[in-house]
Amino acid sequence: MMHIETIETPSLGDRSYIVADGEVAAVIDPQRDIDRVLDVVDANGWVITHVLETHSHNDYVTGGLELARRTGARYVMAAAEETFFPFHPVEDGDEIAVGSIRLRVLHTPGHTPTHLSYVATDGEQQAAFTGGSLLYGSVGRTDLISRTLTEELTRHQHASAHRLATELDDHATVLPTHGFGSFCSSAAADAHTSDVDPRYGVETSTIAEQKRANLAFTITDTDEFVATLMSGLDAYPRYYAHMSPRNRVGPGPVDLSPAVEADPTELARRIHAGEWVVDLRDRTAYAADHVTGTVNVEVGDSFITYLAWIVPWGVPVTLVGDTQDEVAEAQRQLVRVGIDRPAAQALGGVAEYGSGLDRGSYRVADLDELAAAMADGEQLHVLDVRRNDERARGGVTGSLHIPIHELEHRLEEVPADAPVWVHCASGYRASIAASVLARGGRTPVLVDDSDTRLEPLGFALTTDAPERDRAAV
Repeated sequence: MMHIETIETPSLGDRSYIVADGEVAAVIDPQRDIDRVLDVVDANGWVITHVLETHSHNDYVTGGLELARRTGARYVMAAAEETFFPFHPVEDGDEIAVGSIRLRVLHTPGHTPTHLSYVATDGEQQAAFTGGSLLYGSVGRTDLISRTLTEELTRHQHASAHRLATELDDHATVLPTHGFGSFCSSAAADAHTSDVDPRYGVETSTIAEQKRANLAFTITDTDEFVATLMSGLDAYPRYYAHMSPRNRVGPGPVDLSPAVEADPTELARRIHAGEWVVDLRDRTAYAADHVTGTVNVEVGDSFITYLAWIVPWGVPVTLVGDTQDEVAEAQRQLVRVGIDRPAAQALGGVAEYGSGLDRGSYRVADLDELAAAMADGEQLHVLDVRRNDERARGGVTGSLHIPIHELEHRLEEVPADAPVWVHCASGYRASIAASVLARGGRTPVLVDDSDTRLEPLGFALTTDAPERDRAAV
């Protein structure tokens, strides 16, 4: 019987998988912190014989090579991949035996030129590990390799999806790596299922469900598919530029031991040196009291995507928080994108690590308060830090639009003569932006609210949007 375990990484919107026959196992697309994989395997008494990559990843540093080294498993990649280390090469049509399970290799280009899918069967179940190819309701984005290759890869992506639909049974389970909030998805993904599949412990989908709802199948004309997909490709995290090169060199093991402790004097030195001292606390707690010059990136599922997107690559990062567990979670997320060690850490809350340092605060408000302030004619500015595609659906008329990932480099465009009310879709990105504004000498007001309330509250909205920034790298 085929067993499949799913390891979710919500902070990156990705999944890794373990497929086993009860004795031996293969791991597909493991994240860098492989202790999570080893814990599952050890708990089940399985032996890893193969580690499989669907592609050279652009959104995280792989744990595949190190996992293969640790376990003695074969490290399997597309023969056409270019790396600086040896691996077990496979091509379209090859088969891999994992005990009683057979995995068939399918070349499914689109997300990357050499992308592979693996179709596993035990004679009864059939499951397709589709990586960044066929996602739930969508497909992987096709612009991460090269602008000049985007149209060609988009055509390949359409063809790959249709190949999977043609060659697999309708009841085959579709198990992608991306599409659960990952920016590797070309559009919002949807599982199209009503229940968690008890065999896998997570929501899944099938080929039949994808045929009904996935844009790769609802848009049958290739030219129309290409135009639709490419028109929806907006900015993606800048740190992606560093991931694939790191994966091709061959990432080593991670060190998750606590970083060196920094006292208030050391924190002040790092802040004055222009390093990033990141406060991990809740946005409202930070707004009420924080060390001047720090940046607030609340630890949670969106933490690493936005921190790695906005921090200048290579600048030392110091983590400050209330507890070691809080800092440890942030540190684990950092290693997944190749920020191997924090420069330092500080614990105990702002009252302790902020002792003797300059402190600041700013106001937190909601959209009702913004509407009232605008109606009263208060002197203020509104800053929208959502992405271009979100702004195009409607932004406050007269507001300044600077996507969060551009703010650090466009801070001079933000006026300093009045409070700046900053909003996003839910308050998370606005909280980061507010701390960046405060760090840059502005007076922010954090709008901790949902943009779905803009229209009901009567804000005058514009759909004018600046030219898309597709590169963002």
